[in-house]
Amino acid sequence: MKRLIPAALFLAVYAFAQGPPTTKVVSVKYADPRDIASLVQMYNLRSSVNPDLRVVQLTGSTADIAAAEAAIARFDVPPKTIELVVHFVVGSDQPNLAGSPVPADVRDVISQLKSTFTFKDYRMLDTLSLRTRAGGSAETTGILTAGANPRLSQFSIRRAVVSDDGTIRIDRMHAGLRIPINRANPNAVLGKNPAEPANRIEYMNTGIDQDVDVKEGQKVVVGRASLEGPEKALFLILTAKVFQ
Repeated sequence: MKRLIPAALFLAVYAFAQGPPTTKVVSVKYADPRDIASLVQMYNLRSSVNPDLRVVQLTGSTADIAAAEAAIARFDVPPKTIELVVHFVVGSDQPNLAGSPVPADVRDVISQLKSTFTFKDYRMLDTLSLRTRAGGSAETTGILTAGANPRLSQFSIRRAVVSDDGTIRIDRMHAGLRIPINRANPNAVLGKNPAEPANRIEYMNTGIDQDVDVKEGQKVVVGRASLEGPEKALFLILTAKVFQ
């Protein structure tokens, strides 16, 4: 029993030095309050969380609460915003290739493409951009041709995050075209419903679906897809930028 006295005395002195328990309510602006409550458990504190009010209540010593607040300040920061731009470039040997001249900011990439894909001409078909908070999804669509059934360009991501080394990691990126195809209507051809038109429009999707890692400011050719046969190809050039 005598051996326990020094330990008990030490605990009593430590508790006296720490002072009586203090309670403090800390507001959480950006992070999930439930994640913050889990974070502060390592600081020898009792905590409770109100997700609706976005507050965490901390109970413990003044020193432990101060240490927990410092940790909260490091993690409760505004999410970064990610801007992604994809250039739709068509390469072909065919004359009168549709599209506009390739802009100066991606001509260096086109020069690299020409060393591998020796098409006679490269043209810019479209450019799509989107912004999303880190961890979020986004999508956008462009109209390439006029009329009732236009060609469409599409760009979407399921999720984008910024890693510690600055790499932008993109999950399930899709970039490509929706192309209208005029097909024979089987109901009309077989006489099942003569009132239906002889042909109908169906859309075909072409493009790239993949996960992508890209550095800020880097121009990356993320894929190549055939268009109307091997003599014509769609190239996708991706750039990314991060805003705090």
